[in-house]
Amino acid sequence: FSLIAKQEDTQKKTFTCWINSQLAKHSPPSVVSDLFTDIKKGHVLLDLLEVLSGQQLPRDKGSNTFQCRTNIGNALTFLKNRSMKLINIHVTDIVDGNPSIILGLIWTIILHFHIEELAQTLSCHYNQPSLDDVSVVEGGSLPTSSPPAKKCSKAQERWQMSAKKALLSWAQEQCATHESVSVTDFKSSWRNGIAFLTVIHALRPDLIDMRSVKHRSSKDNLEEAFRIAEQELKIPKMLEPEDVDVDNPDEKSIMTYVAQFLQYSRHTAGTRDKPQGKVKDAMLWLRLQEEKLQKALKDSENETDFTKYCNLLSFMESFDEEKKFLLDILSKERNLVNLDEDQLQLREAWDGLKYQVNAWKAQLNYALPQPLNEIEAWLQEVEELIGDSLPASQDYSTAMTLTQERMTLFKSLMDRFDCYSNILLTFENTDEKHLALVPPTKLDEMRRRLNNILGKKFILLLEFHYYKCSVLGLLDEVKSKLDVWNVNYGSKDSVELLLEDWHKFF
Repeated sequence: FSLIAKQEDTQKKTFTCWINSQLAKHSPPSVVSDLFTDIKKGHVLLDLLEVLSGQQLPRDKGSNTFQCRTNIGNALTFLKNRSMKLINIHVTDIVDGNPSIILGLIWTIILHFHIEELAQTLSCHYNQPSLDDVSVVEGGSLPTSSPPAKKCSKAQERWQMSAKKALLSWAQEQCATHESVSVTDFKSSWRNGIAFLTVIHALRPDLIDMRSVKHRSSKDNLEEAFRIAEQELKIPKMLEPEDVDVDNPDEKSIMTYVAQFLQYSRHTAGTRDKPQGKVKDAMLWLRLQEEKLQKALKDSENETDFTKYCNLLSFMESFDEEKKFLLDILSKERNLVNLDEDQLQLREAWDGLKYQVNAWKAQLNYALPQPLNEIEAWLQEVEELIGDSLPASQDYSTAMTLTQERMTLFKSLMDRFDCYSNILLTFENTDEKHLALVPPTKLDEMRRRLNNILGKKFILLLEFHYYKCSVLGLLDEVKSKLDVWNVNYGSKDSVELLLEDWHKFF
């Protein structure tokens, strides 16, 4: 009970501060003194939603009980019309000042209007396409229309998870240059205050001396971080050291506060919306990835093949997730004809990093235990064959020949499909000491790729292309014959020759 009360108290303090930072933008501005009491008035909730949405909402101007209930109802209706799921949140709960319901409502608003919108600026969406084949991580996609209520709830849950993950990825990126700072959640990772200071240092290196933070107490670090954030970055002080330096810090409160730093970075980095600024951001990120890759390689030097592969997969998971916010600029640079010096450096840096990652993957794939390395080589050969464009030529006869050769090669490779499939299904992934030979995720990946090959139905595609070329070639031949036959009649002998040619053709 005391833990729940402590979390509610922390959330009340944090959410009140966040609300007041928004209400200061309203015309006229308003302020919340006691969240559970002031929210009952209804107009406070409408003021907040008007600031967040930029829309003017219907309201009763009075302050009697009926008018307050009407205004609260208008606010909840507005939120529901935006496809926000308000589970067990009713007008009566707000009027009664139910703490858990009110905090749940405010958290839903913060998540939807603040954290999710900030996360979208990072473009960390699960439905983004891969830029290159440097990927071992699969993601889901988000629906673009409003599904039925049950599905909507699941879709919102997935998106909330991705928004949280996007914010966490951003925080991890800010802390990545300091090896001793590990941010894995929005709870204990922030307890000693170093993560907050590291984020501030990433945004404003001139404000923090990172050499001194390890020698201070958690309380001192937290006080320093909150003070600098408030005075220098103009980020409201939403937390106290005693709210964070506890066994189980409140996740929602920390997320709300960390989101202020992301908002600061979006507002202050004016050049980020300009192409040149994006190129510089991309270069900084690529250099950081280069450093992380070299560190991962160094840490793997004296490790077992199993540990090396785990390190690769760990790097790739982080790399694939973080690169999504740069997909846009990297894809655009690929389409530019005349690249300036910075853009050329970006392309070279990306290609260089991709080459190093692929070289590391190839080295580890070669070191897989038999027969997995043989299956990996076979998978790559088949995938390359499937990935190549179909033979296209104005000479349809040549195209048919090339397609036939590819069919023969593909059928030859697929002769081993059943054997390799059985091996992967029955592979005993343990050595004589009963330790895993390869990471289970690698085996899952190989099985998935095997199923993808079968699902492509590539032989049917080749056969269709072969017969299409055959028909097009025949049409071309008919056209050329018609051009020959479509001449003025000459002598009787020439007409007989044309007729004979006609019969031979058909």
